Amino acid sequence: MGLLGTGMLLTFTEVADVDEEEFNEWYNREHIDERVFMPGFKRARRYLAADTQTKVKYFASYETEKVTDLSDPEYMKLLGDQSPWSKKVMATFTYFDRLTLTCTVDLCHGVAGAAGLARFTVADKHAEGLRASLRDRVLPEIVKRPGMLGACLLENDLGVMNEGMKAQGRPIPDQQPIEWVVILDTMTPDIARSALAEGFGNDALASLGVASDAIETGAYSFIFGNQR
Repeated sequence: MGLLGTGMLLTFTEVADVDEEEFNEWYNREHIDERVFMPGFKRARRYLAADTQTKVKYFASYETEKVTDLSDPEYMKLLGDQSPWSKKVMATFTYFDRLTLTCTVDLCHGVAGAAGLARFTVADKHAEGLRASLRDRVLPEIVKRPGMLGACLLENDLGVMNEGMKAQGRPIPDQQPIEWVVILDTMTPDIARSALAEGFGNDALASLGVASDAIETGAYSFIFGNQR
């Protein structure tokens, strides 16, 4: 089975060491379950960075039926008025970023023990060719590697993302590039790193407008997840 819908929320978070225990307790005991039972949400997973090369320590994915579920009025109301525990923990975030995306290539299969992420911006003129290359060549070849369990391409929807930012009272930046994310599902973080190097290193996508030094990559271990 692949993903449980075509929408996905990705969040990237860090807290200070002194706040990390409560952050994890809140995430595992309240936050994941609260989100999974919102309209349109299907499954949530969270991950921990597996090496020092990975920029952000924690990331989480939330699968939805469609990307517009991430601007649903009930969800927007929750974002504007979080639970007391959420307000306490979120006030300790030292880093936070979120993307609301549509899955345009789904080669996923089940839930894996690790993940590799490649995050990059895409110019409009390269989008169609890059999407086709990832769909028809790059990701199918990566998924054939030993220890690989799946892959998907996710494309950020700025309109939906901005609705969430407004609900949280966050300013909308003047310049918002289109971001894409590839998630590789793997057995181990080492396998994820090797697959990222093959698919996105050595300027493998440079002819399609994405140089390797413009791609942010990370390797993560799976922590916890839940679904309906």
